[in-house]
This record gives sequence, structure tokens and C-alpha cells, in this order.
Amino acid sequence: MRMSQMFMPTLREVPAEAEVASHKLMLRAGLMRKLASGIYSFLPLGYRAFRKLEQIVREEMDRAGAQELIMSALLPAEYYKASGRWDVFGEDMFRLKDRGGRDFCLGPTHEEVFAWTVKNETRSYRSLPLILYQIQIKYRDERRPRFGVMRAREFVMKDAYSFDRDEAGLDVSYKKMHDAYCRIFNRCSLDYMIVDADTGAMGGSGSQEFTVKSDIGESVIAFCEACGYAANDEKAECAPDIEGTAGESGSGECCLPAMEKVATPNARTIEELINFFGCSSKKFAKTLIYKADGKIVAAMVRGDRELNEIKLQNALGCVELEMADAETIRKATGADVGFAGPVGLEIDIIADTEIMYMKNLIAGANETGFHIKNVNAVRDFKASKIKDIRKIAEGDKCPECGAAIKLTRGIEVGHIFKLGTKYSKALDCIFLDEEGKERVMVMGSYGIGIGRTMAAIIEQNHDDDGIIWPMSIAPYHAIIVPVNTTEPVQMEIAENIYSKLIDAGVETILDDRDERPGVKFKDADLIGIPIRITVGKKAGAGLVEYKLRKSRDVRELSVETAVKEAVKDVEIGKTAAKL
Repeated sequence: MRMSQMFMPTLREVPAEAEVASHKLMLRAGLMRKLASGIYSFLPLGYRAFRKLEQIVREEMDRAGAQELIMSALLPAEYYKASGRWDVFGEDMFRLKDRGGRDFCLGPTHEEVFAWTVKNETRSYRSLPLILYQIQIKYRDERRPRFGVMRAREFVMKDAYSFDRDEAGLDVSYKKMHDAYCRIFNRCSLDYMIVDADTGAMGGSGSQEFTVKSDIGESVIAFCEACGYAANDEKAECAPDIEGTAGESGSGECCLPAMEKVATPNARTIEELINFFGCSSKKFAKTLIYKADGKIVAAMVRGDRELNEIKLQNALGCVELEMADAETIRKATGADVGFAGPVGLEIDIIADTEIMYMKNLIAGANETGFHIKNVNAVRDFKASKIKDIRKIAEGDKCPECGAAIKLTRGIEVGHIFKLGTKYSKALDCIFLDEEGKERVMVMGSYGIGIGRTMAAIIEQNHDDDGIIWPMSIAPYHAIIVPVNTTEPVQMEIAENIYSKLIDAGVETILDDRDERPGVKFKDADLIGIPIRITVGKKAGAGLVEYKLRKSRDVRELSVETAVKEAVKDVEIGKTAAKL
């Protein structure tokens, strides 16, 4: 492709709206443009990389035995109502009605629709196992779209669904998708982690995220270098810090000191209470009031801990969870915000497991301006549920081996779920076994965000000058830069190299613009083409400069050698990605 003919509107300045490297570079390099908040159009250069990423996904899904199809993005409401997710998705779902008043949505994900399709076409155990997938646009009305295509309202996803006879069959299909995902992200040259994750609105018995390490990632990953344990912070198990919670008194109820109410008129936060009582935050218990599907509940964690709302939601089994407002807290506790406590509280209390090891803790008195000392669970209050409901912290003990946990951030690019029978049962997706008996199919769900993965690749492969594309995803493999397009010898050699590379199957750009060399070099670095061949003053002697985008080294080669090197480097890049 000749640069003079390309629709590639690069930008010199960083757009004000862009917050992270991938967003800035995708706009500056002319890969995409914003249409509305969370909605982007891919321009030719970006779409070439996008299609290559799609093709990698497609090749590995096909290799794993999955079959591609395409579903509609406009979906009837009844399938989601059957599974209960019409209400679960809430405001995140784009909803509309047709002229007859029938409810529809723009598909956020397709578990129900695939289950309905398979239900109508597959009846015998002989047709199972089955894995179907599509690469298609999804729609979610994100509350706060940001980071470009990282969190968008319209995005392309590869979503696959497996159908098996039983859990053992699901394990096999799940492993196939797990391995396919590893091959996909390896081919994309990504540094990623596989972590245990919460199933969220998807449901099911378990799931794993494929997370790309990045400082700007929204996911917090807890991992153990000693044993390899890894989970996101929504899922990471927290072992109770028994030593940090234990008091000096004995464990028997008869040995516990009496409770003592203390006036704390100007202390309601943990920091204020630490100063008032002159003790560690570990001596306090925070009692937080929530609304769970409209029901008022209390949640308790140690004073230095942070509540994990996902774990709390799972413990309660509720669809909607939100912090109670000040008026609701006053009605539930009889006190202002900051003075809630478990003693005498007449609502369900969900206590973190650590709370049950605490002795002589300090808690709110359910009276404005007062707290209570020497509160003990064995004597003074009863928890409705005792669950791990706190967020894991740096240095906590690994739940598997006891070594110190470390935290890092990551970008979720893929997610695989063991759904079980949640959707197949709701949609009556059944088959006849060998004995002619009806049985419910066991499902799995497997998603990859194409645009999000593309952005993650840029996050891990860029420098101050621009993108550094891996060969497997690069929109073009090589760019030829004649320094002076008015110099006949330079242009003749540049055209010669261009023709030979095209004939050899190397996707090549010829920068034939009448621009200063500095402008051409900056654009070449910005758009990140892996190989740059510069045709300059030594063209008359048959010499050109050969440079890889990922390296600072510049080599002076003959024209023939430069062509051979480019063909070889492209082949190496492609082959290495597939290994």
C-alpha cells in the first residue's frame, strides 16, 4: 500500500479524552475514532490489525473443534426472562420495543440464545459434545465507559458455548477452550496470567480469567509466587489472621470482661477511633449496613479490612446490593452513620470469618456518639452467616500454602465459565440418553474481547514513540521510507524493494509522500510497523538501512540482503507466534 493513498489520519497531539497508553496511541496512530461515549469506529489501519486478531482467534477455535456461526444481535426478551437475566442485567442492557410492543434487547451475551438454538436442533446424545462460537458485536450500556475500547458500550466478542452430556464432558470441553485461549494469547505475544474468578451474573460452578499484566488494569490479581495460586480480588480466598485478631483474655465466656459503653462524640471513622482509643485498627469491628434486594442487612469486617461486595452479594444470594442511605441506617440502628454495631441489632448480620476469632473488640453502640468496648461474638451477638467477605490484602497468607500473597493489576481479555445447567434448564435444553431418558445438557461459556485484547497488546508493546506491534498482529509487516521522493535513484530502489516484498507475501507500505524524513520516521514509529527499510543517500551504492521497530539497532545492508532479511523476519515472527 502506498502511504499517499492511505486513509491514516495520524495526530501529533495527545487527545484530551485519552487516559491510558493504548487509548492515546489508537487515536494518534489513526487506528480508530470516537463516535460517542464508549462507541468507536475502526479505521483501515486499525481494522487490519483487528482482523488479524480475529483470524488468530478463529484458527485456534477451529483447531479446538469448535464450529463458527453467527447469531443476531437483536434478541427477543423472552429468552433472558426465562433465565432471569432480563432483570439481572438491569440498566446495563440496551432495551427496545418493536412496533408491536414486543420487548427486545441488543445482545450483551448469548448464553440463552445458543441454548435455545441447540435445544431445537439437537435431541440425541450422539450429537454431543458440541462447541459453537461466533465473533460478533455485543452491547452493554456501561455506567462509565473509559479507556477507549477497554470498557466500551459496543464491542466485538468471540463467545463460544459448549454442550455436554455431563460434568465430566464439560471438564473436557473446558480444558479444550483453556488450551485454545493459551495458544491465542501466546500468538498475540501477551504476558498474561490465568486466575480464578467470580462467576458474577453468568453463574455456574467456576470460572477463570485470562488477565494481561498492566498497571492500568481494572482487575486486582492476588498471586502466590511459592505455589502458583492466582485469583482476582473478587474471588481470592482470605485466610483468617488468627494471631492478629486474638486478645489477651481466655477463650471461655466466663473469662470475658463486661461490655463497656464509651462516649465517642467526635469519633466515627476508624482513623478517628484509633486516635480516640489509642489502639490498633485490628481491635475494631466495622459494621456496614446494606440493602440486599431491598432487605436491610449488616456486614462485619475487622477495622483494618475492606469489605468485598462481590463476596457479600454471593453470601446473600441477592441480585442487587447497595450501601444503605443515612436515613435507612438510622431506622435500622437508631443511630447516625458511623455508630452501627452488632449488639442488639435486629437485622441479619453477615460476619467475616475473622470476626469470630476477635476478642474484646470495639464496635458501634447503635447510639449516636457512643461505642462499646469488650464486645465478643460468643456472648454478645449472633451472626446470621459467617463467611469470607473481605478483600485480600498484600502480605496476607496464601489460602493454599500459607506464603505471603502479592497483588498486581491486570486487564481481563478472556473469561471461561463452567455454567452447568443454569441456562440449559431454564431454556429446557435437553437430550435423550442411551436409554431414551431426557437429560439436561451441561454448558460452558467462553469469551474473548477482540478490541480489549488489541488494546492490551498495545499496553504491553509500546514506547514513547508509538506502538510496537508483534508480527502476528501488525497491520503491515514492513514500511519502506525513501528519504527524498524527488531523487530518482532512491524512488527506483524503493519501488524495487516494494515489489519484491509484495511478491514474497510481505505486507508492505511504501511511504511515497513528499514529506520531511523526520515526519516519515515519526509516523513509522507511531503506527508501529515491525520492519523499516530506509532508502537514503547510499542508495546509489545499492545500500539501505534496515531497522526493527522493537530494536534501536540500525544495519546497513544491500538491497537484496534487506529483502531476504525482511522475508526471514516476517516468517520467524509468524512461526514463533504459533509455537
